[in-house]
Amino acid sequence: MKEDKSSQNPAFKDQKEPAASGQLHPTSSSTSRSGSLKILLAAVLLSFVAFYVNMSPKTLPETYALCSKEGKQIYTVDDNDTSVECVLVKGSYVVDSGDLAKVQKRSDDTIGQASFPVYYVPSGSIVLPGLSDSHCHILEHGASLQIPLSEGKTVEETVSLVRAYVLANPDLEKNTSSVIEGWGWDHASWDVEKLPSWRDLEANSVVAGRPVILQSRDGHAVWVSKRALDANAPYPETVEGGIIVRDEDGEPTGVFIDSAQDLIYRPPPTDEVLSRRFEITVRNALAVGLTSLHDAGFKPDSLAFFRRQVEKGTLPIRIYGMTFFDEYGSYWGDQVSPLVGAGDDRLSSRSVKVFADGALRTGGAALYEPYADNPSTNGVMRISPEVLKKVIPRFLKDGWQVNVHAIGDRANGIVLDAFAEALKGVNVSALRPRLEHAQIMTKADMARLGDLGVIASIQPTHAISDMWYAQDRLGPERVKGLYAFRTLIESGARITLGSDFPVEVINPLKGFYAAITRLATDGTSPHGPGGWFPDQRLTRLEALRGMTIDPAYASFTEGILGSLEPGKRADYVVLSQDIMSVPPERIMETKVLATAIDGRIVFGGL
Repeated sequence: MKEDKSSQNPAFKDQKEPAASGQLHPTSSSTSRSGSLKILLAAVLLSFVAFYVNMSPKTLPETYALCSKEGKQIYTVDDNDTSVECVLVKGSYVVDSGDLAKVQKRSDDTIGQASFPVYYVPSGSIVLPGLSDSHCHILEHGASLQIPLSEGKTVEETVSLVRAYVLANPDLEKNTSSVIEGWGWDHASWDVEKLPSWRDLEANSVVAGRPVILQSRDGHAVWVSKRALDANAPYPETVEGGIIVRDEDGEPTGVFIDSAQDLIYRPPPTDEVLSRRFEITVRNALAVGLTSLHDAGFKPDSLAFFRRQVEKGTLPIRIYGMTFFDEYGSYWGDQVSPLVGAGDDRLSSRSVKVFADGALRTGGAALYEPYADNPSTNGVMRISPEVLKKVIPRFLKDGWQVNVHAIGDRANGIVLDAFAEALKGVNVSALRPRLEHAQIMTKADMARLGDLGVIASIQPTHAISDMWYAQDRLGPERVKGLYAFRTLIESGARITLGSDFPVEVINPLKGFYAAITRLATDGTSPHGPGGWFPDQRLTRLEALRGMTIDPAYASFTEGILGSLEPGKRADYVVLSQDIMSVPPERIMETKVLATAIDGRIVFGGL
C-alpha cells in the first residue's frame, strides 16, 4: 500500500464523511433520467437515523415449535433433502424435526417437557435454513450506498450524481478539501463504453477542484479527480499487477486498475463510519434472509472492528472472514492465529484471500489469448506463479484455508497448478481450498478442479450482468467457458454461491433466480427467453444447497449450520411462497417474512 500522504497534502485534511443512507435503490423507470436521479439521491440522503430498525432479537420463548399447517413445507436441506412439518427449537438449537404429533410424543425425551408453544407460518409460505452469501464485502456495501453511482447511465449522469451529493451536504459543499468517495460506476453499462477520466469530473463546476475518489462497480478500478490525482503524484511508469491508464500523451487519466489502485491514498474511515456502514449492511442482509456472510477481504481495520463487536456482544449476524494477503507484502500466516467461532459462533477468520488477477469488466482478467475487443492486452496477473507456489503451501501448513480470486482462464490455470503442487499427499477435505469466482476456465481445468477437490465459489448474478458484453470481450468460442456452472458440477467440483455485493445486489433470491434461469429479471438474455447458455443452469435443489449447506461446508461450519437438523443452530428464514415450485418468473416476487438466528427473530415476525 502507498505511504500515508494525508499529513503532507491539504486535500486529505479535516475529513468528515457525511451520513449515508441504509436503503437499497430501485432502478429508475422515469422517462426523465436527470429528474429521477435527483429524486433517488434525495431519498438516499435522508437522515440515516430515520431508517434505524431495532435489530435486537424479537421475544420468543426458550422452547417452541415452528410448523406449517400445509404439511411438509420446511426444507431441512439435510443429506436426504428432507422436508418436514415442524422443527422444535430449544435455546439456540434445533432439537427435533418431523410431524408435530411425533415431535410432541418425543418431547419428554428431547426437551424434558410434555408441552411447548407452536408457531405456524402463514399459508403458502415455506421455511429454509438461514441463507448464506459465500462471497461479499460487508463494510463496502454500506459505503456503496453513499452515492448510488450505478444509477448513472452515462459518464455525465454519473458525475451529476456526485454533484447532487455535494449540493445535498452543506458542510461538504463549503469545504472543498473534503474527500468525496463513491462506489459503483460501470463504464460497461454506459451508453458509450469508454473509461472515464479526471477531465469528466472537472467539467462539472460543482465537482471541479475537489478531491474525488470513485470506486468501480467491480472494485477493480478507481477513478479520481485532478486534485486527488495531483495529491498522489508522482507515479511510476508501470505497476506490477496493475495498470495506470494513460492518455495519448502518456499522462495518467485518473483511472487506476487492480494493484495500481494502491497508489491512491484514501483517508481511513473512523469507527463511527464503520459502525454506520455495518448497520446498513446488517439491516439489508437480515431483511433478505441472510444469516451468514463470507467477507471476501478482511483488512486489519475491518477485522479489528468486527472483533470489537464480538467483545461488546453486538455482532448480530454470522461472519466468516477471508483475511487479505498483500501480494507485495510480507508473509504473515505464521504470525497470526486463525480465529474460529468467536462470539458464540458469530465470527471466524480462518482463511486468506489472495488475488491472482483482475476483473473481466475492466479488462484485468488474465487470459491465455488477447481480449477479442482489445487485442493489445490479455489482462494482468496480480501475483506471479512463483509467489503463488510459495505462499499457498505455507498458508495451508500454518492452518489457513486458501481462497484465491481467479477470473481469467490463464489465472485459473496458474492457480490450479499451484494447488495441484500444494495438495499432493494431503487431506483436501481438511483444507478446503477455494477458487473465488472461477469464471473463465478451459474444459481441462474444469475437470482438474473436480479432481483436486477445490471448491468453486461462484456468483450467478455476475453471469446475468456480464452476459450482455461477454462475447464481445471473449469471442464466440471462449465465452462458452464463462460461468459454466453445470460443467463445473459435472466435473465433480463442489460449488458454493454468493453475490459479491455490493458489485451485485444483496438479495440472494436474485442469485437463486439467476442460477436456475440464466435470465435477466425481465426474462431476457442474449440467447432469448430460454436463457444464456441454458445447458449451464443449476437445478433448484442445487441452487438451494449452494446457498445453505454448501457455504457451511466451504466455511467449515457444516456441523452447526447450513441445514435444519437436530444439534444445529436454529438459523432459518420464512419466505412468502415456495421458491422450489413457483414459476421462475414469480421467484423475485417472494418476500422474506422472518429471519432468525439462534432461534431468535432478528427480522420480521412469526
